[in-house]
Amino acid sequence: MKIKDAVAKRITDLCKEKNIAINALGNMSGINPSTIYSMLNSKSQNPGVVSLQKICDGLEISIRQFFDDDIFDNIEQEIS
Repeated sequence: MKIKDAVAKRITDLCKEKNIAINALGNMSGINPSTIYSMLNSKSQNPGVVSLQKICDGLEISIRQFFDDDIFDNIEQEIS
């Protein structure tokens, strides 16, 4: 799995876990929901660190907690 896909899945999983819709996450994070949707699909290939921090703030978790998940254990190397 590529890092972009893992980040998108983690955002989706956290929203499900906390019973939060993507639109609500946008409002809670101060990010336009369309930006989050772009991160979740193929439009955004490189989710920004600042956006991830805002999402974490909206979810009331740290960036460390965001990446503390098994999904990030088997990330494909992206250097070819």
